[in-house]
Formats: sequence, structure tokens, C-alpha cells
Amino acid sequence: MREAVAGLVLLIPSVVMAAGPGDAEPAAEKVTLAAAVQRALQRNPSVAVAVQEVVRADALITQARAGWLPILTGNGLYTRLDSDRRLTTTTTDPVTGVMETHSNRIAAENQVSGNLQLTVPLVAAPAWTATGRAKSAKRTAEASEVDVRRQVAQSTARAFITVVAEHRLVAASETARDTAKAHYDYAHTRLQGGIGRAIDEVRAAQDLATVETQLQANLARLVVAREALGVLLGTEGPVDAIDEVELPPPPSMADAVAGARTNRTDVKLLDMRVASAKRAAGDTWAYYMPYLAAVGTPFVQYPASLTQPEVGWQAQLVLTLPIYDGGLRTGISRERDAVLAQARSNLEGGLRQAQAEIRANFEAMIRADLALKSARDAAQLARRAMELANLAYKAGATTNLEVIDAARSTRDADTAAAQAEDLSRQARLDLLVASGRFP
Repeated sequence: MREAVAGLVLLIPSVVMAAGPGDAEPAAEKVTLAAAVQRALQRNPSVAVAVQEVVRADALITQARAGWLPILTGNGLYTRLDSDRRLTTTTTDPVTGVMETHSNRIAAENQVSGNLQLTVPLVAAPAWTATGRAKSAKRTAEASEVDVRRQVAQSTARAFITVVAEHRLVAASETARDTAKAHYDYAHTRLQGGIGRAIDEVRAAQDLATVETQLQANLARLVVAREALGVLLGTEGPVDAIDEVELPPPPSMADAVAGARTNRTDVKLLDMRVASAKRAAGDTWAYYMPYLAAVGTPFVQYPASLTQPEVGWQAQLVLTLPIYDGGLRTGISRERDAVLAQARSNLEGGLRQAQAEIRANFEAMIRADLALKSARDAAQLARRAMELANLAYKAGATTNLEVIDAARSTRDADTAAAQAEDLSRQARLDLLVASGRFP
């Protein structure tokens, strides 16, 4: 019976170790945090879309400006009649008294005409104000691009820190596996030498299998984290993180709260939208202004007609005065006033939210740093307790239950320390982002 149990136990670590946890990991490029953020800002699709929005806004300025710039058009016309149009007149010769009939062509069977028309807007208030609103929209698009860059940088930094944290968890699991493997080897050697117990070997093998399961789960999460970082960086494949996270020093809470309106890109974007809405609300006067344009038209007519010479020109001043529009201008004014009120409410709420995030993240950073210190102390004490448990077990003073419990506590403490380190970094990053100091 003892030999059968021992044979079964021997199969457990061999099956677990055959999985090769580290051998199947795909090779990945390693980057620093600064390089990761820079590459994400260059390649991320969200940033590219935001950049094209700025280009689109600039194109809309060109379109709006066309409303008050001169316009030159050319026109050509060919007319085919069934026959010449003639005017027949009868006259009497005063000398001979003979009646004579005359036929004059007034419209040719084939007619060709063409002209160039130059329209110069002299008073075009709606076009003027539309150009101003388009420029304001471009400034808003530029502010939106900056905010998108902030969001992409934040997401990239989070993904980078997550990769680093997963590496910490994998390292803790590998250390725990090595410890569990050493304990299993010791229990197995004692059993083979006739001085150990089969139950000790089974317990050690079970603990080793548990640790291997945790290691494989951590390796899987590391693969997912590296793939997510690669997607943010616009790379075809996973990207790994260099095991160093360099973040700028966090500001004081007073400075961060005071600078929320000037440093936070999302708040500045809301402020820009208020300015744009205010400008639009103040531009409704343009719809009450007359439209005045000068129109010049040189032309050619072949053949010439009674009313149209072969070559000539004409000039006009065209004045259009809006009198009644069915309530269009009133509706536009009310709609723009509502948009302005909404923009102001959004700015007030966004600023309040930003200041609340700064205060909360500052407190979270302090608590996370304190928790990290406690977690590291606990991990150090757990490792010391495991060393003492091993010494006692090898001296025959205790069973390996104490060793396995101490090893489990050490794994839990190391995992908690790695997680606390990740939370501390994330809290520091959140404070930097909330205060507008990252990137």
C-alpha cells in the first residue's frame, strides 16, 4: 500500500512540471513607460481620429469663408431653332410708289452665347459669423485632441503598470513553486529513506500542484495584459514592460485642486465649448442683416440679336433684405441660448468632478502607500515564519502541516504585497491624471 501511494505521488509533480509554464511564453518587445506612452500617442487609432477631426474642422473654416469671398463662374449656352426667326416689314418707295417687302433675321437658327459671372459679397454677415464659429469649432477640436491624448496616455500607463504587476505576481508564484518543489523533494527523500511519512509527501505534492495552478493563471493574465498593451501601442503583437515605472512626483492637494481648471484637459475642453456656444449665441444678429453683393457679367453672343450685342458686359448691385422668415431666426436664437446654458452647466459639473477626483485620489494615494508598507512588512514576516517552520520540521519538532500553512501564508503575503504595489502605482497615476500632470 505504501509503495502504491508513493508511486501515485511521484506522478503528480511530473505531470505538473511537464506543462512548462515559462517555455510557451511568446517573445515580446520590452519598452519603458515613457516609450510606451510616446508610441501610443503616435500610433493609437483614437489619437489618429482626433487629429483628423482637427483637419476636418480646418476644412470647415475654408468652407465657411467661401460665403464672403468672391465667386467666379462661367456659363455657356447653345440654342438650336427649327429655323431662323425673321421680322417682315413692308415699305413704300416715296418716289416710285412701289411697295417693297423686307425680311430681317431677329433670331438665328443656331445660337451660341457665353458669359463669366463675378459675384463679390459686400455685406454677408451670416457668412462672417459662420467663419468665426468654424474657427471656434477648430479650437474646440484641438482641445478635444489634447484630451484624447491624455486619455490614451492614461490607458497606456494603466496597461503598463498592469503588466509590471502581473510580472510581480508571476515572480511570487515562481518563488512559491520553487519552495513547494524543494519541500516536496525533501519529503520524498525522507520517505525513500524510510524515515518519512507518505502523508507528508502527499501534502507536499498537493501544495506543489496548487502553486502550479496559481502560476499558470498568473501567466495567462500576463499574456492578456501584454496583448492589451500592444493594442494600445498600435503594435501587431504583445508588448512587454520593463520592470521599472517612473512617474513624476505628485503635486500637493492644494496646488492640484487650484489648478484643475487650467491643467485638466477635459475641463479646458468644457471651457472651450462654453466659449464656442457663447460666440454662437451672440451671432444671431447676422440673420437680421441685409445681404449686398456686386455682380459683374461680361458676355458674348453669336450671332448678335436685336437686344443682345455680340460682345458686352453688365454690372448689378443685388440687395436682399430679410423681412419675415417664419420664425427661423427666433428659433435659432433660442436653440443657441439653450446650448450655451448646457455648456455652462457641463463646465460647472466637470470642474466640480475634477476637484472631487483630485481630493479622493490624493487620499487614496496616501492610503495605498501605507497599505504597501504594511503588505511588505507582512510578506517579510511570513517568509521568516516559513523559515522557522522549515527548521522545526527538519528538526522533527513539527509535522509538515505547519510548513505548508507557513508556505501558503507566504504566498498570500507575497501576492498581497504585489497587489498593494500595483494599487500604489495606480493611485499615484490616478492623482497625476486627475491633477492634469500626466502625461
